[in-house]
Amino acid sequence: MRERWVVSDGLFGSRIPGEVEAFLADANPWWEGRPMRVLPPHRRWLFEHALANLQSGPAPVTVLRGPRQVGKTTLQEHLIDHLLRVKGVSPNRILRVQFDEIPSLRGSADPILALCRWFETRVPSGSFNAAARQREPVFLFFDEVQNLPDWAPQVKSLVDHHTVRVLLAGSSALRIEAGRDSLAGRISSLEMGPLLLREVALLRGFGRLKPALPLNGLAPLKEIEFWRELRKHGFAARALRDKAFAAFSERGGYPMSQASVDLPWERVADQLNETVVRRVIQHDLRLGDRGRKRDRTLLEELFRLCCRYAGQSPGRPVVVHELKDLLGREPGWLQILNYLRFLNDTLLVRLVPPAEMRLKKRKGSRAKICLCDHSLRASWLQEVIPVAPAALRSDPQLADMAGYIAESIAGYYMSGIPGLDVSWFPERGAEPEVDFVLTVGTQRIPVEIKYQRRIDGHRDTYGLRAFIEKSVYNAPFGLLVTQTDDTEVRDPRVVALPLSSLLLLR
Repeated sequence: MRERWVVSDGLFGSRIPGEVEAFLADANPWWEGRPMRVLPPHRRWLFEHALANLQSGPAPVTVLRGPRQVGKTTLQEHLIDHLLRVKGVSPNRILRVQFDEIPSLRGSADPILALCRWFETRVPSGSFNAAARQREPVFLFFDEVQNLPDWAPQVKSLVDHHTVRVLLAGSSALRIEAGRDSLAGRISSLEMGPLLLREVALLRGFGRLKPALPLNGLAPLKEIEFWRELRKHGFAARALRDKAFAAFSERGGYPMSQASVDLPWERVADQLNETVVRRVIQHDLRLGDRGRKRDRTLLEELFRLCCRYAGQSPGRPVVVHELKDLLGREPGWLQILNYLRFLNDTLLVRLVPPAEMRLKKRKGSRAKICLCDHSLRASWLQEVIPVAPAALRSDPQLADMAGYIAESIAGYYMSGIPGLDVSWFPERGAEPEVDFVLTVGTQRIPVEIKYQRRIDGHRDTYGLRAFIEKSVYNAPFGLLVTQTDDTEVRDPRVVALPLSSLLLLR
């Protein structure tokens, strides 16, 4: 018979409802010597860094954020499994709570603190601080905690009075960022998106690809030689790289997509729609400010527009007109902007802002839409657009749309590099548009996406050269992102490399 823990008065006189205790016992099977669920054999790329932060990072709280279904919960379980099996941590020093599933803690104004007070009575040393003094700290894993009211002050109080190590995970970037002020000096952030190209290669059993950029530090990006070496690195690994890129092109970077290659795409697409997009629209939208009217239909159609205009920056007239046609009414522009920010908050899209050069903000400037993963576009619109060069050769009529999707992929990917500022440069008078501008310190790196079979080394680098030649922009070189390795540009200030090699940065 399974042993049940008795609900009793704890050190702080804390009690929790019986159904909550039963839920926690099921969610933490190691307490009773039961095995965890079977975990995927491959860990996400962030595992080692998250483990180091959790065990001995400078801040007591590590925040792991990312879109729904990219593997944040699985990463937590991998960390717990490692702590138990490899590090020998006592099962009674690990608590994991999934806050979007836990039964209501009725009567508790501070549910995080109430749970921790309850759990503290189960720690063998008698208290969190006593355990820490014996060099056996307690590890607390909180998933989707940002949906609780006043979560940040509760976590602040917890780490201010107790020596514990905390990992918070969530799919709402804005709500997590909103807690930063309360947690200043106590928090470090990690971000995890869909699978990296090297993770696709590993998951599919193709082999190992090495990243070019160290996990910490952006200084190498400022050197043109680094990008030349990235081009060489990609070319040297082209057989494996291209195989992984073809798999990525076909199914995208969601773990469920790449782990279910035996299932037809239609079934995978239904799963993506149900567990990612509709979960955001039907669940996350309800968690906004109380009293605010929420329009699910508007959000659904707005996400559809984001899919259609991935890699582009549609202006206000286009967005309003198309939504009016779809909805049969004209939504307010402020409401549209709020819902776009909401989608950005869920990390399903990134709204890449226009660059503000020389402190000038152009009136009417608009964000560029970059999707979390092109598989969401394929599933939501029921329209598959390949980006692998071989697949595009079979369907050349899809080349223009593939170019926009390539731009969306590159924009989301580069925006996920910690500390890297990414914007885009709209056309300004005689100055041509530049697809992206990377900023590292005071240096800028213009990036043009020319995703086509034939590249004109002069015409297709005009925007890059115009930007580089403006000394005030401090851009000594630029990048031309293409389909294939065979593009040569005579201008020594321009490095050409295929999108598949750019995706080996990390």
